[in-house]
Amino acid sequence: MKYKIHTCTMAVLMLFAFNSCKTEHDHHGKTPLVEVDGQFLYREDLQAVLPLGLSPDDSASFVSRYIRNWLEELLLYQKAQQNIPDREALIQRVENYRKALIVHDYQQELIAQQLTEDISGEEINDFYRSHRDLFQVDRPMIKGLFIKVPLRAQGLANVRRWYKARTPEAVEQLEKYSLRSAVKYSYFYDRWLTVSEIAAMLPIPVDEADAILRRRKPIELKDTAFLYFLDVSDYLQVGAQEPEELAQNEAREMLINLKQMQFLQKVKDDLYNRAMDHGRIKSFDSAENGQD
Repeated sequence: MKYKIHTCTMAVLMLFAFNSCKTEHDHHGKTPLVEVDGQFLYREDLQAVLPLGLSPDDSASFVSRYIRNWLEELLLYQKAQQNIPDREALIQRVENYRKALIVHDYQQELIAQQLTEDISGEEINDFYRSHRDLFQVDRPMIKGLFIKVPLRAQGLANVRRWYKARTPEAVEQLEKYSLRSAVKYSYFYDRWLTVSEIAAMLPIPVDEADAILRRRKPIELKDTAFLYFLDVSDYLQVGAQEPEELAQNEAREMLINLKQMQFLQKVKDDLYNRAMDHGRIKSFDSAENGQD
């Protein structure tokens, strides 16, 4: 997409072009704007980064800043090249970084082409059971049921009986009651939630909530407007064994990473073995080099 340059901006570009060096140089069809020691900034390159919709004044300001920044960065780079203490070490670091980038991109391409991330539930479960020590809870978690109702709601005696019962019938009654009278209702006997998630719904600080929740007992709290009923069926403290259902995603990611590492190691082993088989690798012992 081509960008239109305002008349005011063109004046700025022409000023820079007029003041730039007129030494003969092959610009490959591009229009030079400014030059420093044979390094050119071209009008076409500036157009490619010029934002759309700028006013003439803003466009001119952008061009001036861009050219000034380009010049400053180039001059600083040239100065740094002249003054770095160990050019060979820097060149080696750059080369090492270049090699690492090339290898990384190649490895990612190989993984994308040849290694699927489809992992069965059985594989995940087997990995979890074989590496239980890797899966530990890093924050307190609970299972349970929570309901929040207005302080003067009707049927509170029933709520107090139902939320402690844990029977399907009681849960059904609570769900029906919550539709007409509850401000908040959450059934999580079948999944783990963090203590901080639940504490955020209670009228007490998080650290105080944790001390209460770890007792695994029905809890009733109130403030000036609401009653809070919470039944805690299970509690996991930090450092406890992470349950299998909670560790599924983490186990899957670990298994994917492990398969990728094994796959890449096999690629390297195959390359090494083929190079050895074809005599591409030569070893020189110390005796041949005249060393003791």
